[in-house]
Amino acid sequence: MVTAVGIQSKFEDALYELCELDYDAIEAYEAAINRLDREDYKAQLRDFKKDHERHVDKISELLGKHMAKSPSGASAKALLTQGKVVLAEMMGDNSILKAMLSNEMDTNTAYERLNAHAEKWKDAEELLAQGLQDERKHKAWLEMILKANK
Repeated sequence: MVTAVGIQSKFEDALYELCELDYDAIEAYEAAINRLDREDYKAQLRDFKKDHERHVDKISELLGKHMAKSPSGASAKALLTQGKVVLAEMMGDNSILKAMLSNEMDTNTAYERLNAHAEKWKDAEELLAQGLQDERKHKAWLEMILKANK
């Protein structure tokens, strides 16, 4: 799935969608954790899920500070992110991790766009920079594991 998060002209709309995307990621991580066989993979994905939960909390807090609405849960797109994981279960851990890598590519793209957004709020800079760093860490770990398992 290629995300459109971050292309919204209004920063608050882009931030709202980013928060939804993080909610979607939480749902996908939960689905992956419940389907993986390897405990070490599950442990790492639990840590990544916590990052996404922290992102949701921080973004929601920031939106509230600006008197903007924040999402209360995953979007309809969550079915797509989870669906990739559910289908991948039939093929084993590597396929689940590949599905998660696809999802992380979307979150990386979204955080890159929000970091470069023309109307970015000054008080969003640190939060978005940290979020992008987290997303890059997630993506790098998934790529490393998948490469090692070839």
